[in-house]
Amino acid sequence: MQIVKRDQLPWSEIAHELVGAEHGLEITILFVEAPPGRGPKLHRHPYPEVFVIQQGEARFTVNGEHADVRAGDIVVAHAHEAHAFVNSGTETLRQVDIHLSATFSTEWLDDQAV
Repeated sequence: MQIVKRDQLPWSEIAHELVGAEHGLEITILFVEAPPGRGPKLHRHPYPEVFVIQQGEARFTVNGEHADVRAGDIVVAHAHEAHAFVNSGTETLRQVDIHLSATFSTEWLDDQAV
């Protein structure tokens, strides 16, 4: 058995990161805590990503399609689909982002409109 303390995981701007390869796993998980107005810019991965919204509200863009989501919703971005999100609410956005890969592989698409 392995127990990992979330607060001891590396922090990167808006999330604690559990990189699967560092823990013998085939998935990578981000524990997002994004303040209002924050979120990653448009990007994509060569694997699917699943977003489980736990608290707050967000505006997601996946392949040019926009959706407003809230706690209890699940968003799926399939492999190679360009996606981004921003906390559109007034409280901290808490979500769990599951990358179906043991490591991160991200292509940033900053030059493309959300």
